[in-house]
Amino acid sequence: MSAGAQPGGEVCPPTASYSQELFARAAEKAADRGFLWRIQRDGRTSYLYGTMHVGKAEWMSPGPRLHRAMGAVDTLALEVDMSSPEAQAQLQAVSSRPLREIPKALHKRLEQLWAAECLPMAQLGSGPVELQTMTLMALMGRRQGYDPSYSSEAMLMLAAQTGRLPVVSLESVSLQLNLLLAANDAEAIETVAYALQQLEKPQTRAMQAKLTKAWEESDLAVLASYQAWCDCVHTERERADLKKLLDDRNPGLAEGIERLHANGQRVLAAVGALHMTGPQALPKLLAGRGFTVERLY
Repeated sequence: MSAGAQPGGEVCPPTASYSQELFARAAEKAADRGFLWRIQRDGRTSYLYGTMHVGKAEWMSPGPRLHRAMGAVDTLALEVDMSSPEAQAQLQAVSSRPLREIPKALHKRLEQLWAAECLPMAQLGSGPVELQTMTLMALMGRRQGYDPSYSSEAMLMLAAQTGRLPVVSLESVSLQLNLLLAANDAEAIETVAYALQQLEKPQTRAMQAKLTKAWEESDLAVLASYQAWCDCVHTERERADLKKLLDDRNPGLAEGIERLHANGQRVLAAVGALHMTGPQALPKLLAGRGFTVERLY
């Protein structure tokens, strides 16, 4: 990784990069992180894995039990396989949508945060403004060592390529983007204003660090109490947004996992760790669909 400097002299966050040395170091420190369940039905065994959408360079190798699970299945199922032609086409379609109009003062705050992350200003106007704030959310932990380029999904994709394991999607890019994109300018302004408010709070980075630490230590109790400590669920809007992003998607994700398994596949289904908590937790939904569900770590 390398870090540059901004014109004002501030150090830029490190830039992620892959190398054989990085993967060798990660393999030496490979440990079981996250959350893994064995799910069985119809005489076949599949697995459910709770992922983290950001990670550290030293996490770019599966731990022993996850490695064994990958060796025992014939399909890796992600929320979305972003490398697929379908996903790329859907992303391209989004980039051609008309841009939302937001107040200049709001856009100025967005520009300042964008510049603070040393991101190319030309990219700021290249897509929906709502997604630009999501990009900042994903990148805000880089100074603490957390980067989406080192996410669980990136690690699993590379491991699947090495093991020649087919990768499929449980959802579509369109479905996920429809949850994030505003229906009109007024909604875009509200969405961006809220996101910037969160990004400007030091507590938000502390929240991300606590969430990632809980994932690293496989601490499901801390993860399950997320709403109590995240300082992010106070209003009806915030509660509705979290429900839309997690609980409302879980039945569809469970159906997708069940369908793959019922078709004769042994699948490792890798889904964001917060989907493993709450009344609509994926392990509970799969148990309700007749799977024997056993947490391994």
